Amino acid sequence: MILERDLQTLAAAKDAWARLSVERKIGMLERVKRLTHATAHEWVALAAHAKGLRPDSQPIGEEWISGPWALLYALNRYLRTLRGISARGEAPLPPARLRDGGRTVLRVFPRTVYDRLLLGGISAEVWMRPGVTPAQVPAEACSLYRTAQPRGRVVLVLGAGNIASIAPLDVLYKMLAEGAVCMLKMHPVNAYLGPVLERIFAEFVADGFLRFAYGGAGVGAQLAAHALVEEIHVTGSKATHDAIFASVGSTKRITSELGNVSPTIVLPGPWSDNDVAFQAENIATQKAHNAGFNCVAAQVLILPKAWKHAAALRDRVSAILRTLNCPQYYPGAAARLGALVGADAKPGAMVDVDPQDFDHPLVTTEAFCGVLACVELPGELDSYVRDAVAFANDKLAGTLGANLIVHPRTSKTHARVVEQAVTDLRYGCVAVNGWTGIGYFLTETPWGAYPGHTPDNAGSGIGVVHNAYFLERTEKTVIYAPFSPFPRPPWFVTNAMQAQIGRALCDFEAAPSPARAAHVAALALRG
Repeated sequence: MILERDLQTLAAAKDAWARLSVERKIGMLERVKRLTHATAHEWVALAAHAKGLRPDSQPIGEEWISGPWALLYALNRYLRTLRGISARGEAPLPPARLRDGGRTVLRVFPRTVYDRLLLGGISAEVWMRPGVTPAQVPAEACSLYRTAQPRGRVVLVLGAGNIASIAPLDVLYKMLAEGAVCMLKMHPVNAYLGPVLERIFAEFVADGFLRFAYGGAGVGAQLAAHALVEEIHVTGSKATHDAIFASVGSTKRITSELGNVSPTIVLPGPWSDNDVAFQAENIATQKAHNAGFNCVAAQVLILPKAWKHAAALRDRVSAILRTLNCPQYYPGAAARLGALVGADAKPGAMVDVDPQDFDHPLVTTEAFCGVLACVELPGELDSYVRDAVAFANDKLAGTLGANLIVHPRTSKTHARVVEQAVTDLRYGCVAVNGWTGIGYFLTETPWGAYPGHTPDNAGSGIGVVHNAYFLERTEKTVIYAPFSPFPRPPWFVTNAMQAQIGRALCDFEAAPSPARAAHVAALALRG
């Protein structure tokens, strides 16, 4: 049987891992952090080679930020939580409060001066599910560490092939928050990173807590069906999840993150020409980051039909997308683009979609390629926003992430409308003036679909990952970003300093200091 010895090793070690002291885990994570930083240049070089990126090209910055930096950032947030548990028996949670309407909310970012300096103006809230009180949040968090004799389990993690940090972050959450040992099957698209990750997690491997597997869907299917695998986590397509569920049925717990048709809803307002230009970069980034091969890549741009800036914004987004030379490295991208747009379509295409065409494939299918649909809705601001939210909730496939773009003056004059839109959007992450990708990178926030899906109707997925405070019963993450931030965010596809900033961010997370933070800030001012 495939990888039989590895699975037996994991099964033998699972209870030992679940009961391992917090202090021992802290030491192991510190060593993972050092090895991640030590291998960061190799990691990025391998990714650049696999994707056909020139060593001096701007998209290299994406590999730094979404690869080693994302892992280093997460390690520091998990270490903060584990140190709190070690010192006081509980995570260092921010205060929970009741917002209007009685919902319990935690503002999990920013927490430090460095947070404010390096990601200035960005904040993140975690909304708990209805009925959860502020007192229940700390009482329920970190449940693994409140159990006298926790029992471990063997989890198969089917890694994603697009963003390099997804697989190790999924493994960390399963191990640290849920007490599982993991068999990580690398996706064939980025299996080249497996040896790097094996070195980074060498201590976990040596102690029998983590194993790696390689191969295609057949290997994954055999592992999923193996009697020693008790649970499966998959980041990928709904088709992959459905195939696993058809194979194992209800005999094993399945958690997942399966993507969606991501909307970006633009609210009308008193925009200047500079606002149009900047927000076009924001929207183009939401689409073109990682060449569009993201589970929350913007797919449907919703615009107010009567707004005087609608055409200018659309045209500016289209112009930016046409100038980008995004590597089409993900298998099947050209075929998917051709099927959705036409045989002659090129990456960066924009397609106008009738809002009444509910069966249009760009409404019903995650594209996972370089195409952006544009939908215009009529109405004055209040009715437009209500209809745009309803369109996103009821017509677009999936519930992982949705974006809102709103001018500060509109936020003030129509505060209730904007807040109601944030409340009503049934998505696991809602970003206001930012991109839901921020919710992925901020490990303080749970990452996953809007709750309520079941294994036989998985939607955008079941459960969460990241969630560095180990919170229970979360509903959604809400990201707030400035409408006109300065300097330009480092993840923007138009930021010429992205690679330098990415390297500097890795150095900072490896060993935070005022000097390293100042270096990041100085580079950002040049972007």
